[in-house]
Order: sequence, then structure tokens, then C-alpha cells
Amino acid sequence: MRELEYPFDPGEIIRRRKSLRKALLAQEAARTRKKIAVLGGSTTSDIVKTLELFLLDAGIEPEFYESEYAQYYQDALFPPEELRAFAPDLIFVHTTSRNVTHWPELADPPEAVEEKLQAELGKFRAVWASLEENFHCPVIQNNFEKPFYRLLGSRDAWDLHGRVNFVNRLNQAFADHAREHAGFYLHDVDYLSADYGLRRWADPAFWNLYKYAMCFEAIPAFAFSVAHIVKSLFGKNKKVLALDLDNTLWGGVVGDDGVDGIEIGQETGVAQSYYEFQSYLKQVKSLGVLLTVCSKNDEENALAGLNHPEGALRPEDFILIKANWENKDRNIAETAAQLDLLPESVVFADDNPAEREIVRAQLKGAAVPEMEGVENYIATLDRNGYFETTTLSEDDLKRNEMYKANVLRAAEQASFGDYGEYLKSLEMRAVIDDFLPVYLARITQLANKSNQFNLTTKRYTVEEMEQVYHSGGYVRLYGKLVDKFGDNGVVSVVIGRVEGDVLDIELWLMSCRVLKRDMELAMLDRLAERAAARGLRTLRGHYYPTAKNKMVKDLYASFGFAKTGEDEAGNTAWELSLAGYQPKCSVIEVAGNDQKILSKREAHSDGHEGNLHKAEPGVPGGFR
Repeated sequence: MRELEYPFDPGEIIRRRKSLRKALLAQEAARTRKKIAVLGGSTTSDIVKTLELFLLDAGIEPEFYESEYAQYYQDALFPPEELRAFAPDLIFVHTTSRNVTHWPELADPPEAVEEKLQAELGKFRAVWASLEENFHCPVIQNNFEKPFYRLLGSRDAWDLHGRVNFVNRLNQAFADHAREHAGFYLHDVDYLSADYGLRRWADPAFWNLYKYAMCFEAIPAFAFSVAHIVKSLFGKNKKVLALDLDNTLWGGVVGDDGVDGIEIGQETGVAQSYYEFQSYLKQVKSLGVLLTVCSKNDEENALAGLNHPEGALRPEDFILIKANWENKDRNIAETAAQLDLLPESVVFADDNPAEREIVRAQLKGAAVPEMEGVENYIATLDRNGYFETTTLSEDDLKRNEMYKANVLRAAEQASFGDYGEYLKSLEMRAVIDDFLPVYLARITQLANKSNQFNLTTKRYTVEEMEQVYHSGGYVRLYGKLVDKFGDNGVVSVVIGRVEGDVLDIELWLMSCRVLKRDMELAMLDRLAERAAARGLRTLRGHYYPTAKNKMVKDLYASFGFAKTGEDEAGNTAWELSLAGYQPKCSVIEVAGNDQKILSKREAHSDGHEGNLHKAEPGVPGGFR
């Protein structure tokens, strides 16, 4: 919804909150339902109502529990029955500098200041420990905005008695806790209030009159920022940034002005702005965001512009370059299809309002921000939080390499007449085994993001995934695939719960970047092997249809499972007897956690080519 995109009018959002909510709920959209508990140290009702708008717009339908005014501590340490029964999927602790109770005094010796700091930290650590023990769900915690006055002036920042110094030390301790505890996430109110303007943000009148921790018009910016974290946790981030070229990545039109005539580099203020934007995009790419080009241009001119000696980006920074005269919505749809992603994974950045409107109208779900003025480009993309990072795995850092390798695979496939021979030519090797702690973050991330090849779309918090990992009542498998083009990383996850002599499959998913390579068959073979080794006789699977996972509707049938039930909603149940099970995958060599898996290039350099063998059923680890 345009009204909820940055830059938005906070006053309009506040005035039209009810009508915006009604319009959002009227949209035909598949949404994820989540229960969110808000434990506040100040008035939270307007924050909750505004947060709901941004979450609905992101595809999340929230149900809220709100603590009574300033009861965050009591609700956390002594959860009321209502909160326990609510069983939140996520808890947001909304405290601010107004909730600090142990401020240092000028007469305090250093030891007394330290005692007050530890007392304040002890209060919050008790809150976090109790929430973790009682609810086992992600916790979002505000850090602290700066005090709205400085008694000591600039000295307040470094003197132990200064409140600014005290807040800085508290914020550092909160950051340390976030680094050391999975499932705990900081909402950076310190940055947000500075970005908004601390003097307006902390207007004392709103606290004194209404017990708002911020001015009323700052609430939309605050709720928008919290929503970024929530949608990231629940797999609603964007994955692709499709970029126009002329007057977006550089000033001018390369086809008219020539490479020497476009503005990029250090010569003028405008040229520097475009260079700064390209440098920012280079950093965005390092997060694992896929950069593509979508430009009405001759490809020769586009490549010449991207090779400008003063530019920060090069053609190799882009996964796909579509520089032609086709409609941009069609190019973006084709880009998404080539990457095995949905158009809603894409952000389209273009300076031309007409092109933006066409893409916005034709590609529902794609994000199309208002790119007005090169000096605003970075803020527009950054503040919209499309790529909010709550987890950062090794696979994220390698994502661009993985997708580039997919483009090479597609090119090679086109040269083969026989698809089976093409699969063999990839020289695929996989590690398929029980979860390892090092992969839990990636496994959880994959479970919360994968939508198309996901039979049940069951979601897990970090804490829930750790419980599955430590439980003896599950058969767990992750799959990591390597071929001659590179390492695809962890791409598949299966979780089955043991029920008597049946393995009930709660989760089966696979990244779409390895579709049609028989990885699902390799996973099934290993699953059958592990289940049989535990004395289980039957695999039971489920398919729960969503708007996005139709591609796996008949997956269990293709595996040879028999359908055992179907309800009016299309939810189906399937079973497969393990008696006489025969392996189905013949094109992937499978290893276990105890054996390193190498790409062809690595194998040649390390002298280990040919050391892998195909998995054999009934043999631990898949090897003789």
C-alpha cells in the first residue's frame, strides 16, 4: 500500500488508521497469522494499532496481547494466565529511557555508578531470562534513546555521572546480550530517535500528558521500524533488487550521452551522489541480496555504462542483466522465474514514475519505492527495510555466487538434448545427515522463508528448532548440495516425528534454486534409510495447500506414497511402507557429516577426486 511506504505522511496514517486497516483486510492476500505480545513500559495502544497496519501490508496478520500500562516487568517475571494462554509467537518489550530507574548522581563514586548500571541491567536480564524460560519464542527489545537534556553538556557523553554515558553503556550491554543469545533481537531506538530528531521525538509534553515515550507523530516511524524486524523473522524480506540504469545508477542517458557523458564518479556533486548510491548497492549485495538490471537500453550501451571506470558496480555484480526494449514488468517477471523466485521477492528501483506505476500495477507484491532525487535513493531503500537482517549465515554471504552458478547451469542445460545426461554432467555431491549446530540458524531461516517447495509451511523459531535438535523423538535431515559449478549451501530440510513405528513428516522443504535436480529423491532415500535404522515401518507425509506451494501438491504421489485422507480444504495425508524400499536417486553422490564434500575444482586442487561413493541403504552415513 502506497500510504505505508517510506517516505510516508505520519499524520495521514494516524488520521486514516481505521480506513487503511479496512482496506488492507479487504485485499485478497495470503497472510501469515502470528500472535504478538507487547509488554510496555509506557502507553502502547497507538503503537499496536499502527504496527498492525505495517504488518498487514507485509503479509502478516497479527493478534496482539498488550500488558497493562508499565506492567512489562511484572508480566515478564510473573506471567498472568491470560498471557500464558495467549502463547505468543513473538514478544516485544517496549521500554525506553523513561523506564530507567537507577540514574547516577553527580556525587556518586565510581563504584556506586557501577552498582546502578548493574542493577539496571539485572532488571532487564531477569525479564529476558523469564521470557525465554516461559515462552520459548523470539524477543524484540528496544535499546534506549539518548536523554533529552545533557546536564554536563558535551561532558555528559564521557563522564561516568553523565546520563548520556550511562545510556551508551546500557546500550552496549544490550548489544552484547543480543550477540550472545539466539532469538533475542534489539530494536535500535537510539538510532531511530536520532534519525527522527531527538528534540521532537522526546517532547516531554507527550510523556507528561499521555505517558507516550515519544511524540505522537513519531509513532508511525517507530512502528514501521519494529515491523521490519517482525517481517524479517517471519520470512517476509525481499531477495532481489532490480535496478534501472539511466538516471538511477548514473546521471544521464548512456545511449544518448555516451559513456563519457554520463555522471558518475568524483567530479561533481551529482556524480558523487550516483557513485555513493552504487557503493551502497555493493554493500547491499554483500548481504546476499541479488542485484539485477532491468533497463530499456541496448545491451551494449548498458554494459558500457556498467564498465565506466569511475563506477563502483561492474557487470559481474549482477546476477542477470536485462537491457532491452521489452516492458519492464515482463522483464522482472522473467527475472524472477529464471531465479526460481516469485515476483513478490523483488524490489524495483527506477527513477521514472511511469515505469514504476506500470510495474506496480502489473506485478502484485513486488515493491516499487518512490525513487525521487538521487540524493534520496539510499534513504528510500534503507528506510523501507526491504532487506532487514535478523540472521546472517554463511549461505547468505555466498548467495550471489550460488545464483550465478545457477545461471551457468541453465546455460549448460540448454546444450543437452537428454535431461538425465545433463544431471549426470553436473557431478552433484550432497551431504545429507542429522542437523549440526553450525547450520541451525540457516535451517531455521530456510524453514521460515521457503514457500514454494514446502509441503506443510510449518514455521520454527530458533528456540523451537533447538528443541527439535536436542530431542530424541525426531529424525532430522539437512541437505547440502555441491556440483561442478559451486556450492549451493544448505538447500533442503526434513523433520519427522517418531510416533510408534511411524515417522510423521512435519516439515519437508527445499530451496527453489535446486529444483529439478533430484535432490528431493536423495533426501527421501536418506530419510527412508534413517527411519528403517530406527525400526520404523512407515513414512507418513502431509500436504497443506497454500497460495504458493502448488508445485508440491503431487510430490508424495510421485514418490510412491498412497493417499490416506483428504479434507474439504485440500489438506492431504500420505503413507509409504518402508518394506523393500529401493533407492530412487542415481545422479547425486551422498556423504554424511563425517566426510568432507568437495566441488570438482576443490577435489582437483586437494587431490581427493573420486573419493565419494553413492549412498547404500542400511549403512550408517551412506558408506561401506
